[in-house]
Amino acid sequence: MNGYKGFGNDFKCRGFQFEPGKTYEHDGEARACASGFHFCESPFDVWTYYPPSDSRFAKVEGMGKTDKNGEDSKVACTKLHVGAEISLNAFVNAGVKFILDRVTSEKKETNTGDLSAATVEGKESIAMVTGMKGKAKGKKSCWLVLAEWEERKDGWHIKDVKSVAVDGKKIKEDTFYTLKGGEFVEVK
Repeated sequence: MNGYKGFGNDFKCRGFQFEPGKTYEHDGEARACASGFHFCESPFDVWTYYPPSDSRFAKVEGMGKTDKNGEDSKVACTKLHVGAEISLNAFVNAGVKFILDRVTSEKKETNTGDLSAATVEGKESIAMVTGMKGKAKGKKSCWLVLAEWEERKDGWHIKDVKSVAVDGKKIKEDTFYTLKGGEFVEVK
């Protein structure tokens, strides 16, 4: 079972030292929130436990016996392989992909609607718009996540999804952007 794990800046989780590329085994049982190694299937659920502002992240594979907590996508396992560390940008993109992979045309109401706009102001907040012709803006240190759509013979489909940090230079504060041709473009 694949997922994502958060760590402190020292790559420790609850006092246990991890290292990318290594596999760890737990001798006891797997019990969510109580025993075993833990990770989340949904990248964004990891932020409940490790905030993006002062954490590190990695792709992981949970093996052996597993247990889920039922509240989010958190999983406990008896064997965990820690893959490569991933950047915050790659982590956000993985989170968006996780969501979009679960959205179907029958359940489109779970996704942001077409022509929608999102605005964020909190430090390292994320504005995400995945509908057609969406736009997003934020304050410096926030992230924008946008989808670009294209029409094909069998209907409209997502062409691209990208994220970018509002740095105040390339991506300006309080300015709406949309995704066109794979690039963030100011909305006039």
